[in-house]
Amino acid sequence: MTHRKVDLRSSMVGMAYDRLSEDGQRSEIDEPASHRQVLYPGTEDELTLLAYRGSLCSSFLSYFLCLLSLGVVPLVWHWRPEWQVYCQRRKSALSDADTLILQDADGQTHVAKVEIEMVEVGFPSEYTVTSHSPNGTVSGVENGAQDSTRLTQSPLRVVRFFVFQHLKYVWATEEQVFVRMRGYDVDTPISIFLTDFRGYTIEEQMHRQQLYGRNAISVEVKSYLSLLVTEVLNPFYVFQIASIILWSFDNYILYASCIFLISCLSILVSLVETRKQSQSLHDMVEASNVSSVCILRKTLEKTSVEVEISTTDLVPGDVIVVPPGGCVMPCDAVLISGNAIVNESMLTGESVPVTKIPVTTSEGSEIYSPDKHKRHTLFCGTTVIQTRYYGNAQVLAVVVRTGFNTAKGELVRAILYPRPLDFKFYRDSMRFIFFLFLIASVGMSYSIYVYIMHKEGVVKTLVRTLDIVTIVVPPALPAAMTVGTYYAQARLKAKSIFCISPPRINVSGKIKLVCFDKTGTLTEDGLEVWGVMEVQQGQLGPPVSEITSIPFTSRLVAAMATCHSLTHLHGSLTGDPLDLKMFEATKWSLEEPGESNYDQMAPTVVKPSHRQVYVDPPNIVDVAETPLEMPYEIGIVRQFPFSSSSQRMSVVVRVLGQPQMELYAKGAPEVIQSLCRPDTLPENLSSVLTRYTVQGFRVIALAHRTLQAKLSWHAAQRLPRDQVECELNFVGLLVLQNMLKPETTPVIRQLSRANVRSIMVTGDNILTAISVARDCGMVGVSDRVLVANATPPTQTEPASLTFEPADAPDLGVTAIQESNVVVDMETKISQYHLAVSGRAWSTITRHFPSLVPRVVARGTVFARMSPDQKAHLVEELQAIDYVVAMCGDGANDCGALKTAHVGISLSEAEASVAAPFTSHIPNIECVPLVVCEGRCALTTNFSVFKYMALYSIIQFISVLILYSAYSNLSDPQFLYIDLFIVTVVAIFMGYTGPSNNLVARKPLGNLLGAINMFSVLSQIALVIAFQVAAYLYLQQQPWFEPNQPTEQTQQDNVVSWETAIIFYVSSFQYLTLCMAYSPGRPFRKPLYTNVWLAGALVLLSVCTLLMLLCPWPWLMDLMKIRYSPDDPNYMFRVTLLLLIIAHFVLSLSIEHLLANSIWLKKCFQWLFCKRRPKNKYKVVLQEMDDDPTWPPVGVTLYATPGSDS
Repeated sequence: MTHRKVDLRSSMVGMAYDRLSEDGQRSEIDEPASHRQVLYPGTEDELTLLAYRGSLCSSFLSYFLCLLSLGVVPLVWHWRPEWQVYCQRRKSALSDADTLILQDADGQTHVAKVEIEMVEVGFPSEYTVTSHSPNGTVSGVENGAQDSTRLTQSPLRVVRFFVFQHLKYVWATEEQVFVRMRGYDVDTPISIFLTDFRGYTIEEQMHRQQLYGRNAISVEVKSYLSLLVTEVLNPFYVFQIASIILWSFDNYILYASCIFLISCLSILVSLVETRKQSQSLHDMVEASNVSSVCILRKTLEKTSVEVEISTTDLVPGDVIVVPPGGCVMPCDAVLISGNAIVNESMLTGESVPVTKIPVTTSEGSEIYSPDKHKRHTLFCGTTVIQTRYYGNAQVLAVVVRTGFNTAKGELVRAILYPRPLDFKFYRDSMRFIFFLFLIASVGMSYSIYVYIMHKEGVVKTLVRTLDIVTIVVPPALPAAMTVGTYYAQARLKAKSIFCISPPRINVSGKIKLVCFDKTGTLTEDGLEVWGVMEVQQGQLGPPVSEITSIPFTSRLVAAMATCHSLTHLHGSLTGDPLDLKMFEATKWSLEEPGESNYDQMAPTVVKPSHRQVYVDPPNIVDVAETPLEMPYEIGIVRQFPFSSSSQRMSVVVRVLGQPQMELYAKGAPEVIQSLCRPDTLPENLSSVLTRYTVQGFRVIALAHRTLQAKLSWHAAQRLPRDQVECELNFVGLLVLQNMLKPETTPVIRQLSRANVRSIMVTGDNILTAISVARDCGMVGVSDRVLVANATPPTQTEPASLTFEPADAPDLGVTAIQESNVVVDMETKISQYHLAVSGRAWSTITRHFPSLVPRVVARGTVFARMSPDQKAHLVEELQAIDYVVAMCGDGANDCGALKTAHVGISLSEAEASVAAPFTSHIPNIECVPLVVCEGRCALTTNFSVFKYMALYSIIQFISVLILYSAYSNLSDPQFLYIDLFIVTVVAIFMGYTGPSNNLVARKPLGNLLGAINMFSVLSQIALVIAFQVAAYLYLQQQPWFEPNQPTEQTQQDNVVSWETAIIFYVSSFQYLTLCMAYSPGRPFRKPLYTNVWLAGALVLLSVCTLLMLLCPWPWLMDLMKIRYSPDDPNYMFRVTLLLLIIAHFVLSLSIEHLLANSIWLKKCFQWLFCKRRPKNKYKVVLQEMDDDPTWPPVGVTLYATPGSDS
């Protein structure tokens, strides 16, 4: 291939499409496609399309309706755009649609406009529509146009598409459906990357850019004016504006003005915060963007030249040249030549660089997948640190995904469009608001009745009736509900735990189970080499801790020195921690080509470094008189990288001077054992392996094979992996010690005391995992562990499943014997745990689906699990009603982290695609912190919600009582209650921090549950009783003069005794309920620790008490409270204070002594006939406890026909 480097950017900018003649072909479809289409059914990307097209008559009627409604209808359309489509458009076939209504997998509805673009000849024909209609419809008939237009208009070549959440969906002509524009990450054989991509011509590139769009990941930072319009049209502020107008009509000018100023201030703060967050995300995205990249461009002479273009012009199929000094990847690309060392911390959270290798012809028949072939893929946003390549060839990669389709685009889209949480608290809150609307309707009916009986005017009656709605449904309720979550997010950030999905904080308060990865999460990242055991005369020899004492020519030492993916980076070795420890134990040195030789691909060489070693060259027969010696060095010719699915890695090497190449492999003992020749397996392998794994050691098996002598360097690069990783000779075992982190055991015990179940999900050996589970406290000292052994079906036998003891706690650690296990089946095992391997999990889920709930309900150790199996396990736990958290270090846990309700990634990145929570704390101490904050936030949100609901009910009752007395609260009184009491209290209630201790109790999760409703209804009853009692007590006073009705044209007399008494009592009720609904332990710190709230309560209580007991004239005139200068009525006021104190005592007693009592909960359970647990996992556990045959220890279970799932 001939490469010539030129800069064509300037010539490309001025280049235009050449107008070519039409080919005369038509792609009309006589039968229109359906009105409805479902994309990716059954997946989280499911999208339902409903097609609509414009209707002139409907549009005219809808616009006429807008004029009649004085702008109300357009406002509703702004909130519900799909309603505008229903009004202005009619159903159509997808092929004729100009507008689509989209329904995603979460049930949310969106509207998208179908865009039309003209295309030239040469544009991919499968997406080209030939149409006679200017809107690109297939039929060519629009709004009654006749087919005769086809005779007078030349056909148009267009492409039809719509964009949804930054993803492009294009109309496929043959299939008559919209398809998501993907690159070469779907249904693409790997062989195509090696044979078909040598660069596009300029014309081909421009066609594809029109099809795929610009390669850009950008976050729009809207102007303040645009944000202001969006914010003002929010239903909350529209309700506020309507309320302000209503209050102004009712002559509450001061109150309306203050609320208007507060709303303006709130909008200003919201604008600044929204703009700040948007700018922060924009800067984060732009920081990793690059401006230009070198690609191969095909010329008319069929050669390829290297050109520099803008990264936004990249399209799938472009071949980019990765520079030797590294770069930030602007797209997702698959390596086709050369190696690259990449930092992927942005994606996985792991800061350890990984080596990327090119795809090979041996993988040609495989279908490319970014997940499966991630060792060949350079992901967008990751940093290429160094590259290496053969001879004069360069490191080339084929672009497979661009823009928001890339891995980086997925991260940004996850932040921009978070999936809604199906959390019961949010559903219940909407139902409760609807309940308040029903109460408002009752109040409106009562107020209409009162004002009709008082013979008031229509305007006054209407204003006062609508005023009830603003009282019963407080507009600040949605904002108040987020206060607790906001404070919790800020506290987590201060503890180096970052959250990109704040609603998940509430969910974390209901966590019932936590899945932990083992290596790097429960145990230290680094492994220490404990020793090795080499095969000697058919047996594994004694353990050797000093590797240097073994001869350097030993196959075992050579395997440890070569079978890794280490590389030099900035002067030091870097790579997988296991590989690093293994290599360092050999005391060998690793040499790579120097920086000045990066354009020459030379093999990495390893050699003993503790002494100069020379060996006789082989096959020398003619120079006996002059014996030669050469250094003992091993060159690593090729790597087959480690993958979680294969659980092994191998390398092809050549010893200097040797005529043939060799292969060394390392991996899980059971995997390496299956690849070795049976006659090379030591007789004591099983017993030795069991002895060390049950003690918690990590054991790696090593093997070797001599390859055929005629294998050349280039042939080795094309070898299929399966062709060489077979017929191996077993070499020995490497034993590593993986110590628990010091924080692990205390955290596991803390979670256990809090009734939060912990399980381990790892890729390590099952016996090692069981040992670590015992060491950290997941499995008790005297608890039994049963290992699930499952056998897939054969042609003659069905699938089978047995549960065998892993150990005997009374005798210490013992090995699993192959002989039959004798168990006393009459004795029920009370406390046991199940341990399941990945292989057994696959068999159980496929052939024993009915047992899956029992296995996951009792399973504590899940070993040798692949990333997909980890995610599947989380889904099965969720299926039996566990609220699941997953804590891992990123790489192999990404699927499970995203699947779990709460995913916590231990990472140094502030945000990663791996999980909604990212912790800089390098251990699992972050888990109880998240749970504590979640419980605190959930409790706070419940409390604030109930307080705001009671606030509206208190004011509702007060206003109804005053309506019947021809009065109402005055302007200053409304202002004092709403601004100085309720707003201050609602803001500071969420400031209380979480309790430092986790308890076994969990916060209530059902807002409409019996206990919560009892709390709310009992407090409502108290509020009504004491307000009515105070009003009746007032009427009994000899000096009392009832308020008299005013003329219809006059305002109500708000300076009355009725208003004064109701104001005094209700003001103290707001403060009382704040204290009642500010719970402390067990989920939050005591009230006095919240200095702001405690200070506000004291100050407000003193102010209100002064107004009650010290009716100073200036204060009474300011608050418009009636008083008697001659007779202060002190006895009446003291009696009123005693009434208020009685309400305070009863309210706090009901909330703290009665509503939270265990016997009340049991009483409700008896009342509602709750005999069985509500959660499925509790039902499963109860069924197992009641089943005398479970667990079936020593009994073989066989799958029944038709049981496969």
